[in-house]
Amino acid sequence: MADSGTKQILLKDIDTRDFYGVKNGNINRIREKFPLLKITMRGERLTIAGADKEIFRFEERLSELVDYYKRYGHISPQVIDQVFDAVSLNTIKGIVKEQNEEIADDKDVIVYGNSGNIIRARTPNQRKMVSLYKDNDLIFAIGPAGSGKTYTAIALAVRALKNKEVKRIILTRPAVEAGEKLGFLPGDMKEKLDPYLQPLYDALHDMMPQKKLIQCIEEGVVQIAPLAYMRGRTLDNAFVILDEAQNTTVSQLKMFLTRMGNNAKFIVTGDATQVDLPRTADSGLLHTVELLKGIKGIAIVEMDSKDIVRHALVKHIVGAFERRNIY
Repeated sequence: MADSGTKQILLKDIDTRDFYGVKNGNINRIREKFPLLKITMRGERLTIAGADKEIFRFEERLSELVDYYKRYGHISPQVIDQVFDAVSLNTIKGIVKEQNEEIADDKDVIVYGNSGNIIRARTPNQRKMVSLYKDNDLIFAIGPAGSGKTYTAIALAVRALKNKEVKRIILTRPAVEAGEKLGFLPGDMKEKLDPYLQPLYDALHDMMPQKKLIQCIEEGVVQIAPLAYMRGRTLDNAFVILDEAQNTTVSQLKMFLTRMGNNAKFIVTGDATQVDLPRTADSGLLHTVELLKGIKGIAIVEMDSKDIVRHALVKHIVGAFERRNIY
């Protein structure tokens, strides 16, 4: 008679509710693969009881499934079948490649988002931005709406956090009105400011499971705040992104850039043609870029209409305004 026992497995750094599936559908499918084992779960803790040999085999398969989930952000009945029917993880990756041809160009993949969503550099200047990140601690990404500068920056930040290169992500924007008056918006100050920060939340929702993102925000691992909240801080071990930087003055940009602490990565994004300040001349973005040009460790990426990856009409809309010098 085979030796039997009990093993407890802790599922760390994953959304267990998502991993277990709707009405525990995923865990029930896993149970079907190991009918000789008793598998129970409580939160992130799995308890396995049965023959030692079966427990060992189960643990091997579960480890592969967890690795898959951490990389791709989801699992499916098909993936569970492949893992627990003893197909290697390389074969599973092959299945994903068949389902999504974009993964074939693996060098352009930045991070794997929710539901297997692949976040990758899609244009030459987005690839340039990813490449420059390796050797520069401060990057300016300047370009038109829809060129992917902010989305690429946030993807790099999420990857750095997942790889434990930094301890936190800080996303900030100047709270500058784009034609509307902030004072007339309903609610308290947070409710007034949240609309300005919503695009940053939207990008993060694509790249991190909802439960994990909420947890990170509650613990301060992910911080999203107006630029004014950066004053007086020293930002160590952080990936910091300033978005909509065309709506900052030179002095505001100086304040922000001098927050850089040890082991910090800064990316500043902006569109010089969409300044919402009272006077376009007040924008400090291009002045600051010109001032810092040529300093080692600082890189500048200038995007254009060829980098626009939104609806096909956006490229034509931007082009039409540019041709008539309307900004």
